[in-house]
Amino acid sequence: MTSGSEPTGAPAALPERKKSRTGLIVGVVAAVVALAVAATVLIVTLTRSDEDKVVVKVGTTEASADYWPILIKLAADKGIDLQTVNFGDYTQANPALAQGQLDLNLFQHLLYLANYHVSADQTLPPIGSTVVVPLGLYSTRHTALEQIPQGGQVAIPNDPTNQARALLVLQQAGLISLKGGGTVLSTPADIDTAASKVTVVPVDAQQTVTSLSSVDAAIVNNNFALDAKLDPSQALYNDDPSKPAAEPYINAFVARAADQDNPTYRTLVELYHDPAVTAAVVNASQGTAVIVDRPQTDLQTILTGLEQTVRDSK
Repeated sequence: MTSGSEPTGAPAALPERKKSRTGLIVGVVAAVVALAVAATVLIVTLTRSDEDKVVVKVGTTEASADYWPILIKLAADKGIDLQTVNFGDYTQANPALAQGQLDLNLFQHLLYLANYHVSADQTLPPIGSTVVVPLGLYSTRHTALEQIPQGGQVAIPNDPTNQARALLVLQQAGLISLKGGGTVLSTPADIDTAASKVTVVPVDAQQTVTSLSSVDAAIVNNNFALDAKLDPSQALYNDDPSKPAAEPYINAFVARAADQDNPTYRTLVELYHDPAVTAAVVNASQGTAVIVDRPQTDLQTILTGLEQTVRDSK
């Protein structure tokens, strides 16, 4: 045996085999195909999900209110694409609903709706209640109701619905007396001047705030009061939203007659009363709004009575 040589009986080493690229290419192609299929499935799923959602357009005068995003999210979870349509003028939202431009509206109380029905010969039923918001008496001159002097002036909104309510508030506060006790349709002509402490100055509802510097007090709608940074807790007087006298001022979801039993719309009413939504509503009103959950039959009964009152006054 020669020193340093390999044993003559050992097998010879095989040459290294070249690696095949076919398997790698197949694997890459398979992965790409899998991703493409997954993406396609995802797109189809999303498309079907969007198509399956029911679009509901709701007219409102406060689309920027804090509760809407919460309600919209809850509705989306139920397969409802809730879309708000904002109106800067109260008078536009009911005709838009009647003409089919909206599915629902949410901006008005029952007395406003009753007046609209009688004047426009329309029927738009309330399908669910929301809140009653108090109407407050504010002043920048006085800090107590008793400080308003005999013969003082109080500004009130001049639109028929809010004007009548303002007069009733002033009567409850002991500042005026209305002939026959007053009604939801009272006007300044119904004031018993001899038995009243103050005189009223009807102005546009939006001007009640700006008039505060020139009158002893003003009845200011809650939304205008909050916009003007008036503190509701500093109001000299408020009507009581929880009393039966506040029923005409229950705000409601309103639909067309053919849709009053629509299950999707009823779901939206239920979602409005979700604690997260109602908490946002009350918070936005600085604790003044009173949540109302009355059956549709109750709302219709109240509305029918108000419509008759309006007709009788013609």
